[in-house]
Amino acid sequence: MDTFAGAGGFSLGFEMAGCDVVGAVEIDGWATDTFKHNHPSAVVMKADISAVSDDEFISMFGELSPNIVVGGPPCQGFSIANRNSGDPKDPRNSLFKEFVRIGRLFSPTFMVMENVPNLLAAKTSEGRPVIEIISDSLRELGYHVYSKVLQATDFGVPQTRSRLFVIASVFSLDRPFPEPTHVLRAANVDGDLFDKPLPSCPTLWDAISDLPELRASEGGEQSAYTSSPQTDYQRMLRQGSEILFNHKAMNHTPRMVERFSHMEWGQSGNDVPDHLKPRKRNTTEMATAVFDQNNRRMYPHRPCHTVPASFYANFVHPYQHRNFTAREGARIQSFPDNFRFLGKPTVVSHKLLAREGREEEKFLCQYNQIGNAVPPLLARAVANNLLSQLKEHKEASDVRSRK
Repeated sequence: MDTFAGAGGFSLGFEMAGCDVVGAVEIDGWATDTFKHNHPSAVVMKADISAVSDDEFISMFGELSPNIVVGGPPCQGFSIANRNSGDPKDPRNSLFKEFVRIGRLFSPTFMVMENVPNLLAAKTSEGRPVIEIISDSLRELGYHVYSKVLQATDFGVPQTRSRLFVIASVFSLDRPFPEPTHVLRAANVDGDLFDKPLPSCPTLWDAISDLPELRASEGGEQSAYTSSPQTDYQRMLRQGSEILFNHKAMNHTPRMVERFSHMEWGQSGNDVPDHLKPRKRNTTEMATAVFDQNNRRMYPHRPCHTVPASFYANFVHPYQHRNFTAREGARIQSFPDNFRFLGKPTVVSHKLLAREGREEEKFLCQYNQIGNAVPPLLARAVANNLLSQLKEHKEASDVRSRK
């Protein structure tokens, strides 16, 4: 069962490892549509998890008996609508408490939480480590609790993405976290002569080089492949796909295309000629501050930088003069091509919607859904490790019962 499910990257990774995805809870309409489309057999509740009663949860999911619960409760802000509930930096006053509630209701074998690494440094107003409170909350339910930051490139995801995982298990784990399956390696280096080397993590170009070339505004929500897969990573993600989804280029202005054409690998809008630098919104004046992390041309033969929720404005294609498409972002996140993202590719700024009182139009667009997701291959590695130990635990229990 997936809580705070988003598009379903976390679930997909566990499904890849052999799990059945039985249920999910997600508040956003478009993300819920994406989850339902890609997990048609799951029971999906579109709701604010904090507004759902225990009885409603049990009525909807009780017979499904989920024995693994995953989720990424938004703990970064540690705040909910009720500002009088106590220390806003205490996760027990955040949506994390809903994750714990699901564990209390269903008593799963495993609970797996994903979040930002900075959570390890966070403290309450009284100076108590937040991770300590999270761990104690899960221990109070009877779990053994473990936490560690995992790097996506260690598991074959072509992206330098670090994420904190907290694992709660009903039995003690000898190996709470998976060992790396891949290694970052310079080109043409095969590893130690005397050791069986791990395969190299795919690069950005290993991930996207087979996708059709596009200029600004070209492409569509459905299109055809124009070349065969060129790498093992591409062959893996294209398996079973006849149609290419979500490969639509942004509608850049000619001036922006020209700006991109002056960028070398690693350069951003700060490095282009002055007359092509960004302007202040709705004026012809040059912007006084250019955010260096925006519109940076990626190196093709390295893993990509971390894909954030707004990555449509962060990265420039290594060879083409445009930002990444949603499908290119999905490839970098390790989603297979047959995983289709619904909703619009992009939406109006959420800050603008709030300012104009149009919150009802606030949805997670395709780029948001992709950037917010747990990379499926990273989730698969976590799942495989847990499932192997669950099997060992059951086998050991059977031996003890026979004695």
